[in-house]
Amino acid sequence: MQRPAVTAVLAAAALVFAAGCSSGGDAPDDRKSAESSPAKSSGTPTGKPRADAPPEKGAAKVTKTLTENLKSPWGLAALPDGDLLVSSRDEGTITRVDGKTGKKTELGEVPGVAPAGEGGLMGLALSPSYASDHMVYAYFTTESDNRIARMLYDEKKPSGEQLGAPDTVFKGIPKGTIHNGGRIAFGPDKMLYAGTGETGDTDLAQDKESLGGKILRLTPDGDPAPGNPFGDSPVYSYGHRNVQGLAWDEEKRLWASEFGQDTWDELNEIKAGDNYGWPEVEGKADGDAGDGFHDPVAQWKTSEASPSGIAYAEGSIWMAGLRGERLWRIPVLGVDGTVKPQSFLKGEHGRLRTVLAAGGDKLWLLTSETDTRGTPEKGDDKILEVEVK
Repeated sequence: MQRPAVTAVLAAAALVFAAGCSSGGDAPDDRKSAESSPAKSSGTPTGKPRADAPPEKGAAKVTKTLTENLKSPWGLAALPDGDLLVSSRDEGTITRVDGKTGKKTELGEVPGVAPAGEGGLMGLALSPSYASDHMVYAYFTTESDNRIARMLYDEKKPSGEQLGAPDTVFKGIPKGTIHNGGRIAFGPDKMLYAGTGETGDTDLAQDKESLGGKILRLTPDGDPAPGNPFGDSPVYSYGHRNVQGLAWDEEKRLWASEFGQDTWDELNEIKAGDNYGWPEVEGKADGDAGDGFHDPVAQWKTSEASPSGIAYAEGSIWMAGLRGERLWRIPVLGVDGTVKPQSFLKGEHGRLRTVLAAGGDKLWLLTSETDTRGTPEKGDDKILEVEVK
């Protein structure tokens, strides 16, 4: 059953919120409310299909609801035993969810989190040495900036006291009411990647000295990673508006989702040192305006997506849509032709925030109705198990 449409009163409230934002501010979610009608999605060429390419027609179906009644969930990370850690953006807490029963256990509140607007406790990631060091990394907003800290997770302590004090490994990422980025992930190289936003100050995206509107690449201790494209700088790619999705495929290619403003949301294949165009271009560049900019692999009308988290499974990138309220499939394995995105679950579960690979043909999908822009119903928010192909 599809969810009820948002009322005109809520739409009017969204317009009021948009009017109060600084330059580049947006209404539900991360954009201005004045939108054109949904248009056909489009992709850019990446090659011809090979024998190992994913099927032309995919599928996605929810097989169970793992847990319910989460408050403003944002980040999601899988523990070695199959349980999940989920962050609450507005509450500043981290909760453990049993991967079989869905039982929730709050581990504790992260000190220093200052939620406001689109900021708060966001992305989570486990240390690449988690089996030995038991470190959980978190990206969050403070009173002065966005930063990344790591915390010891001690399961032997009583519930609510299991998270150690945050050890800040990286700070100084610009913060704003909007466009704080927030996704972190460890890559196949065991380096820490972070997607940041330009906070509504569009000039930051093209400024390689700024940490805003970038993808950063760091060591686990928070230093600029060896081999970064701009010397002793954490900047890995630039010209981004607001990156909230990071994932690698089995060929170790990095993919990132990005919010557009009024026209195009994007999925990008990330290359070290490349410029992804914002604010000079939005979506695929036309003519001379595109000189020196890296075009997206796929793009969507902003009414169809508002992309947040992404994950890789079964030869495709799977992308969560907030305003679009759907799950997108973008086949990438062995595809060297026109990318043809497909959407699933449209309007069935509301706004979708985070996707996490759960092994094989399974994903974990996190809804996002209890933040300031959702329309929560009974049971929201939820973690859903999704079977894909």
